[in-house]
Amino acid sequence: MDVTAASSRVDTFNYGVVRQFAVMTVVWGIVGMAVGVLLAAQLIWPELNFNTPWLSFGRLRPLHTNAVIFAFGGSALFATSYYVVQRTCQARLFCGPLAAFTFWGWQLVIVAAAITLPLGITSSKEYAELEWPIDLLITAVWVAYAIVFFGTIVKRKTRHIYVANWFFGAYILTIALLHIVNNIEMPVSLWKSYSAYAGVQDAMIQWWYGHNAVGFFLTTSFLGMMYYFIPKQAERPIYSYRLSIVHFWALNFTYMWAGPHHLQYTALPDWAQSLGMVFSLILLAPSWGGMINGIMTLSGAWHKLRTDPILKFLVVALSFYGMATFEGSMMSIKTVNALSHYTDWTIGHVHSGALGWVAMISIGSLYYLIPRLFGEKQMYSVRLIEWHFWIATIGVVLYIASMWIAGVMEGLMWRATQPDGTLTYAFVEAVKAKYPFYLIRLLGGLCFLSGMLLMAYNVLKTIVGKPAVDAPIPASITASAH
Repeated sequence: MDVTAASSRVDTFNYGVVRQFAVMTVVWGIVGMAVGVLLAAQLIWPELNFNTPWLSFGRLRPLHTNAVIFAFGGSALFATSYYVVQRTCQARLFCGPLAAFTFWGWQLVIVAAAITLPLGITSSKEYAELEWPIDLLITAVWVAYAIVFFGTIVKRKTRHIYVANWFFGAYILTIALLHIVNNIEMPVSLWKSYSAYAGVQDAMIQWWYGHNAVGFFLTTSFLGMMYYFIPKQAERPIYSYRLSIVHFWALNFTYMWAGPHHLQYTALPDWAQSLGMVFSLILLAPSWGGMINGIMTLSGAWHKLRTDPILKFLVVALSFYGMATFEGSMMSIKTVNALSHYTDWTIGHVHSGALGWVAMISIGSLYYLIPRLFGEKQMYSVRLIEWHFWIATIGVVLYIASMWIAGVMEGLMWRATQPDGTLTYAFVEAVKAKYPFYLIRLLGGLCFLSGMLLMAYNVLKTIVGKPAVDAPIPASITASAH
């Protein structure tokens, strides 16, 4: 009996950890976006901080970014990469207990962030605010993640390594490098440390990390998601496998050098600023190569968009990816950056990528994934997915359009001068002029959060009372395994 149970366990995929991460993605999505909505409201009605330090904008803002990037986005990446690497390698996840550690360790990191950041315990580095004990835990979880992922590839039953795994693998290795280098610090107490770098070197290392956190944690990794779930949902092969490999190498080489574009018109040497600008412009080619490859995968399947809301999520995500990468390259140009820097235009740009690309591709992938993890053919309600799609899309458009307009207006007001050289507008006048656009942004954020609540209801109705199902690993390996 024990032998039979062991045999059955070995001959199935490990979906347990995938299920855990998939469900927590939805939970953390709601938490992170709810904090974002509160922050958007605080910018209109500052009294919403209730005179409480741990509810102030300065403390909640890093909590929001960490929650949506690392809690929501990170959980989505763990879930999809663990699923994809098993399915494409036709092998059970390497070292199950280590995979379980990555889940509980990552949740502990998130909870520690949710406690320390509102208390003002922070290293003050953007996207790397967590203090050194949490950094060490992140490192341990990430090493375990790498062992599980690459261990599964080593034990694969297919000779070929599918392209999605290349993207997931690159993101895992690069984030490890970025995290360790940027977080070299000297602890002076349990919850306080100082960076090993100083001055402009610290800024350069930080934005080498910060931009590549966007480049690898929020781009390369989610392209791995795209290369698996779009072909599966469209039931079409990747448009060009050769383009996917060229896209992979060009993107990974170019992204690493684009960080200095965050430091235009600062104390950073001018040559370094220009280098960041040049590589940011070059970056447009591989970025659009990936977008075109994904969209062209729908050749012969465009009619499915009429009736398939999951495919709508995936394709609109790709469209936002193309738009956000074009915008990012343009904003790195010094003359454009002179207008956009420090304005709400940057906030609009970030959210066109974060909501339009990262959140939409994650949501679409989860709608594909969750029913299969519980033995269902589809989600509880396809109509609710359709509703979610339109509410989310309207929310993104309201958000980014309001911030684009507010940002360009803000930049123009800041640089407007009188004939005698004095400023035309006081700073507070620019703030006051943005007020209506902040209301529109709040409405867009509420739309997106409402969509996530719809998703949570749909997921709950899909999984409650359903048995957890671990699919069997096929005995014979064929080309159709992908």
